[in-house]
Amino acid sequence: MNQPAVSLDPIALGPNYATHSPAYVGGGGIARFRGLPATDPVRPEDWVGSATARFGQRENGLTRLPDGRWLTDAIAADPDGWLGPEHRARYGLSAGLLVKLLDSANRIGVHLHPSDEFAVRHLDCPFGKTEAWIILDTGGPDGDVAGQAWAGFTRDVSRDELAEWRRTNDVAAMLANLNQIPVRPGSAVLVPAGVPHGMGAHVLCLELQQPTDFSIGLEGRIVPGQDQVLASDLGLGAELALAAVDREAWPPARLAGLFGPGLSAPGPVLPAAADPFFRTELVSAAAGPVRLEEGFSIVVGVRGHGQLRGGVGDTRLPLSRGSTCLVPFGTGRVELTGDVEAIVCRPGNPAATRPSRPMA
Repeated sequence: MNQPAVSLDPIALGPNYATHSPAYVGGGGIARFRGLPATDPVRPEDWVGSATARFGQRENGLTRLPDGRWLTDAIAADPDGWLGPEHRARYGLSAGLLVKLLDSANRIGVHLHPSDEFAVRHLDCPFGKTEAWIILDTGGPDGDVAGQAWAGFTRDVSRDELAEWRRTNDVAAMLANLNQIPVRPGSAVLVPAGVPHGMGAHVLCLELQQPTDFSIGLEGRIVPGQDQVLASDLGLGAELALAAVDREAWPPARLAGLFGPGLSAPGPVLPAAADPFFRTELVSAAAGPVRLEEGFSIVVGVRGHGQLRGGVGDTRLPLSRGSTCLVPFGTGRVELTGDVEAIVCRPGNPAATRPSRPMA
């Protein structure tokens, strides 16, 4: 029998750094965003309100709540309270969403993530990994210099050509055939499953994604102190892993559909194509209190100072740039007050149909 959760008030969350390979370092931008001291450099990602563990691991990446429970255990004990019946009907006990703060000290290597269809067939999971980037900082002295990102091939690439690039670790060829995308604070980009992509150094982004840690590397990286190059294939073998890649061209007109309104004004942040996978909006309380939609959500403060208020105990949580809060379904409609702006992240629209892409 399910036991009720201890509290369905909104919950303030501290950092939840997921440990990664020594080849992947960073996190300074996350610390600055949160107003905290710098951390261990092998912690370039802060998994916010996470019910997802790193691939092949049991706990690394999971959120532990302030009362000591894993978020996954709290959801299992009271799934309707945490997620709501409509959410459960589509996603079961999964939160349906993974939110990260990400800041790499080095360029993130070229990689991609499998689609839902590929994950069902080859990874025994209903979720692939479509993701999106909301850029918060690009490391410039004024916080408004263009950072670098790459997404989608500029031309059709054959399977043999791609396999050779990966086998020889021909990074120059990979980057030369990817669209280079300048990103600035406030930019928002959807990255569909299968699309090869990468991110430049010192780009702090809020990353929304489906709740998996599936990544397939095209570019290998040398691990310090080891004479080897790592490029993950999720244990599938190179040939099968490369079948997950979208090798079709992404010309400018097609690429334009991946950009959302961003953080320029309150309202939707990502393009409508993101809605089946996750939803996000920028909310401002500067003109008066704003009541948020009921449902499991993660709230990230980006500007100003205010409060998030609601729940069974009329909890009032301070909210400012770098604050992160978790709102269970059973909290009801919380209210944002004060001169503050926040990004509200939610699972995908249960009524939306996810687009599919034929697998190679």
